[in-house]
Amino acid sequence: MARKFETTATSTTLGNLGIAPYEEKEGEEYMSEGQKVHFRLILDTWKTQLMEEVDRTVNHMQDEAANFPDPVDRASQEEEFSLELRTRDRERKLLKKIGESIQTLDDDEYGYCESCGIEIGVRRLEARPTATLCIDCKTLSEIKEKQLGK
Repeated sequence: MARKFETTATSTTLGNLGIAPYEEKEGEEYMSEGQKVHFRLILDTWKTQLMEEVDRTVNHMQDEAANFPDPVDRASQEEEFSLELRTRDRERKLLKKIGESIQTLDDDEYGYCESCGIEIGVRRLEARPTATLCIDCKTLSEIKEKQLGK
């Protein structure tokens, strides 16, 4: 029986990570020490989850690898492995983004738009912890991308 894997790379939310949303304090400055600790926890937890999934995939593929005499069974297994490897490749790229986000956190640049420099916002960062653009710049980027794609 084929084993199903959750795709944590594409469906991660604070709930999936088991982390409560940040409670902003009245008068608190943006990217305060408390917020930095919160986002480091999110990024580190997400990274750990992805690394564990990589380990599970390797173990699963080693355990399930078999040379089926039936070509249909063999093709089915190869397709399953192919899908898992594509998912892990996306997660590998996501791990790189998470590492970059952790580095910007260490450099005190996390949470600010790379394009215009304004605050990205706590809620947007909780929804997409690797975001590097504010919502306005991201929207403009997507519009330009669609226009160039046509």
